[in-house]
Amino acid sequence: MLCPKKGRGMRRRQFITALGGAAAWPLVARAQQLGKIFRIGVVCPISCETSELRSFREALAALGYKDGANVVFEYRSAAGDLKRLPGLTDDLVRQNVDVIFTTFGTAAALAAKRATASISIVAGSAGDLVAAGIVESLNRPGGNITGVTSLLLELEGKRLQLLKEFLPDVSRIAFFRDTANPYSVLAIERVRTAAAQLGIELREIQVHETTDVDQAFAEMVGDGLKALSVGAYIPLLASRDRIVELAAKHRIAAIYTFRDFVDAGGLFSYGPNLSENARRAAGLVGKILGGVKPADLPVERSTTVELVINLKTANVLGLAVPPSIVARADAVVE
Repeated sequence: MLCPKKGRGMRRRQFITALGGAAAWPLVARAQQLGKIFRIGVVCPISCETSELRSFREALAALGYKDGANVVFEYRSAAGDLKRLPGLTDDLVRQNVDVIFTTFGTAAALAAKRATASISIVAGSAGDLVAAGIVESLNRPGGNITGVTSLLLELEGKRLQLLKEFLPDVSRIAFFRDTANPYSVLAIERVRTAAAQLGIELREIQVHETTDVDQAFAEMVGDGLKALSVGAYIPLLASRDRIVELAAKHRIAAIYTFRDFVDAGGLFSYGPNLSENARRAAGLVGKILGGVKPADLPVERSTTVELVINLKTANVLGLAVPPSIVARADAVVE
């Protein structure tokens, strides 16, 4: 027969043990339900606060990979300084993330490839991954990297044509270039060809760093130029707000590569839909997290292009938007 006092002590210890187990059970059950917590390293050449990255996260969540549940994101932003990319990718390798996602351009993808041969990499909205030596081919990328490639170079000349259609009387157009930037070097050849076909005098202005933008506009104003085509390399994209501001100040009609320039007040844009590319990239990341190797995932080629016009800016500049352009527009900002 148990001593009443001793029996009460045993029952008390059993109760505390049971209570402790009950308190811990939700944590155990949650861990079992979620399984592995995946860590995704995100490298942003400019900013990690973009609509494209939001689209990426939403697409991943739709696949069952939800931020704060079974996915943790490690963000690294170069803030427009490409020299920082190797250090950022090296840091993610040290963090031993499961996948590295580079949001834009071949420079970030190349830095990630140089940083690791074992961690899977997905390049989002990149240029020519084959020409850059990042993948062996689009169908068989090989190694530890795949991604989404966009129509970028192919559209440089087309933007000049649209600017000429918008301003039929224009005879001189400025184009920002960077002789040290591989993409810019390729782009200028496309633009020169288009300018010759259109009978346009092309004024090439060097922009290597974001700090060169003000001087570039000073040169344009000094030359009396009123039309500008803005290409798709990082210093220009990182200078979005300043470029849009100066174009408005000097009443310069400018065409851009991406819609976010138009949303910020730019006149019009013609280029890839970055949010769609981000969703495609999320699909590739989801497959990799599910066990598929990047070498077995062909690079996806995005061919969707959007024309976006800001009618409010056109009115401020005193420009009448040609009906032919309005009819082809995918979106109009008013």
